[in-house]
Amino acid sequence: MKEALAGLVKYRALLGPLALVGIVIVAALWSPFEPHRPPVAVAPGDEMTVTAASAWAEEDWTVFESKVRWAFEQRLDTLPLGAAMAEIGRSLVGSAYVPGTLEVEGPERLVINFQGLDCVTFVENVWALSSFVRTIGGAFGADATQTLANRPLTEDRYESLLRSVRYRAGTIDGYSSRLHYFSDWIGENDRRGLLRDISRELGGTRDTEPVDFMTAHTDSYRQLADPSFVVLVRQTEQRLSEAGRYYVPEDRIEEVAGRIRNGDIIAATSTVPGLDIAHTGLALWVDDTLHLLHAPLVGEAVQISEVSLADRIKRISGQDGIMVGRPLAAPELER
Repeated sequence: MKEALAGLVKYRALLGPLALVGIVIVAALWSPFEPHRPPVAVAPGDEMTVTAASAWAEEDWTVFESKVRWAFEQRLDTLPLGAAMAEIGRSLVGSAYVPGTLEVEGPERLVINFQGLDCVTFVENVWALSSFVRTIGGAFGADATQTLANRPLTEDRYESLLRSVRYRAGTIDGYSSRLHYFSDWIGENDRRGLLRDISRELGGTRDTEPVDFMTAHTDSYRQLADPSFVVLVRQTEQRLSEAGRYYVPEDRIEEVAGRIRNGDIIAATSTVPGLDIAHTGLALWVDDTLHLLHAPLVGEAVQISEVSLADRIKRISGQDGIMVGRPLAAPELER
């Protein structure tokens, strides 16, 4: 089992940073439901250089273009950000689950991939797509043809949005600038006004368990062969450990479900030592029941949970609660 876990860890570099969580959980704490991705980082890179290196495959542009046209037809640009995210997320149901798409060779760069999503890249791309549609919709009056006419400009705008939510301060500065630990992802984007961490508002409990999964498993991360990255990641881990975080325990999710909205970002907390989050997705109400819209390892495609969010968390031994982030229409992204 130990060797199997080691292999899985190497396969699934942290959810971006944390996508790994799902894999570890499936292997170590198997359940008919799923797991998550562990934390990640890269080599320093000039933002302009990184942007230029972020080439789009034609297949990715085709998916992006079709989603933007559909979103404008549905007038999703007129909805609150969370509501738009729920609809765009639903439109991706059936999309393939593919792990490790951010772990490319060479210096850290922005990866655009709509052909395969994991639990974190699903959330990030849905957020960026929804923000793009609402921003551009206001600028061009929901005219998809005009919006997409200038492909280089459109690609650049989307890359800027995706980069803003995936990297610390929205800037790529090496592997460690990527928000590998999802509680850090929530905290950083809360500080920048892109979302609001409502875990404490929901009556959450403070979690003071240390976060050190990446530096405790350096052999599982190619980039951590560089000692300088280990130092930077450890600094992040120490900060997260000292600050702690709030989460809603699994036995209280049903109690607070009515205060969770469509499109809220859900992060399932992990019982794996050193790991903060095991899985991520979006809140989705179906027939008066709160479900999880997500890209799970088990199932191999974006899907809506068959059972309620509360029941799903209870059925997975490697998960014990949730953090909740509410997407915000940040002023700097609406210009």
